[in-house]
Amino acid sequence: MIFRPTLLFAPLALCVLAACSRQPEPAPPDADPAATADASGPARIEADVRFLADDLLEGRAAGTRGYDLASLYVANRMRAIGLAPAGDDGTYFQRVPLLEARRQREGAQFTLQRDDGALSFTFLDEFLPGMNFNAASHVLSAPLVFVGQAVHAPDLGYDDFKGVDVRGKVAVYFSGAPASFSNTQRAFHASGHEKMSQLVANGAIGAIGIGNPVDDAKYPWARGARNWEMAGMRLVGADGKPADAWPELKATATLSVEGARKLLAGAPMPVDEIFERRESGKLESFDLPGRVTLAGATTLQAVDSRNVIGKLPGSDPTLAAEHIAYSAHLDHIGIGAEVDGDGVYNGAFDNALGIAVMLQAATELKADATAPRRSLLFVAVTAEERGLLGATYFAQFPTVAKDSLVANINMDMPVFLTEVTDVVPIGIEHSTLEADVQAAAAQLGVGGGGGPHPPRGPGATFFFELNGGAPT
Repeated sequence: MIFRPTLLFAPLALCVLAACSRQPEPAPPDADPAATADASGPARIEADVRFLADDLLEGRAAGTRGYDLASLYVANRMRAIGLAPAGDDGTYFQRVPLLEARRQREGAQFTLQRDDGALSFTFLDEFLPGMNFNAASHVLSAPLVFVGQAVHAPDLGYDDFKGVDVRGKVAVYFSGAPASFSNTQRAFHASGHEKMSQLVANGAIGAIGIGNPVDDAKYPWARGARNWEMAGMRLVGADGKPADAWPELKATATLSVEGARKLLAGAPMPVDEIFERRESGKLESFDLPGRVTLAGATTLQAVDSRNVIGKLPGSDPTLAAEHIAYSAHLDHIGIGAEVDGDGVYNGAFDNALGIAVMLQAATELKADATAPRRSLLFVAVTAEERGLLGATYFAQFPTVAKDSLVANINMDMPVFLTEVTDVVPIGIEHSTLEADVQAAAAQLGVGGGGGPHPPRGPGATFFFELNGGAPT
């Protein structure tokens, strides 16, 4: 059992047990006296974490039996607390349709043909093919163009696509965004979704993400690449097609730093200078010599997962129609490469603890003599580790009226390793809750000042906006 938080790239699957039936859930009983807010709260949090992070659940990956067991457990915890079912058809569950993709070693190819000969890149050590959500196999041969960090931000005086023709080419790009951007702007332009969208908009037919020495020193390629067999996922739309699959990009791949050095060897400037320009924000875009051939195979499978949703009705005749959502992701990354002989990534901190804290909050709010005026939703979302998919699905298709959702408080890895003296509320600058957060922090005797969230790695910071558009 590995009790450690684990991140997997790539800056979000339910239904197998009998509880997956669409029959309405029986009405929850009155809250069990044993589940009232008292000194046993820490013990309940520990018990929840111990079960959710047990090897029995095999890391709670979305779309697996382990996740289904976890979701059933959380649903029954909500029932015991006294929360009403707020999922589909009178149940605690909201179905989330997904497409699962797994890359295959067989058939994977990355070769570069130049005037002086052909270069082959080594699977796993130097490259990994991207998962193709549109086809079980692919082969693409095309010229190359380097596009910096694939950032299009003319309003900020920055455009990696200016002066180069990307149409019909495979675009080569770094992760991240210029350091001169604000935190919010960097998060938006560093997201993989925004980069792929810009590549497609500029006519690219393939994409190659390349490593750099600075990020590799913090998060070595080998550590992430060893889990190359783990699945990727996309939401499936009403038309049966995967969302954000970018069929215009016929092939994608990622390169290690050593692979990047080989690919950039024909650039109009030394490779080390290109790496340095990434850090200084002075990247230039240019065509690369030769043609690249990318090939790969992907196993595709439709799977279902589920969000778990309980409701505490509000007491105010008018405000009860509004909803405040408390959320935490229930999934983790499942089974992967072994560490010290153990391949189960249990996700105790990430995010069994967040779920346990959310359930304890529900317990105390249900037991409070002063009922909340607004209705409260408690949402355990699936497939966060696959790209925030359960949260995205709930935001797009909430089980209550969309315009009734007035606030969201999310709990992710609330790790307390020492005495808490200060709280950094992530995203507070975009929220009208700032005054309330400050008041709550003052009541608890802790600082509530803002501040940047320490970056967790290249591409690990996301800016998510349902209505689209770049931040200002």
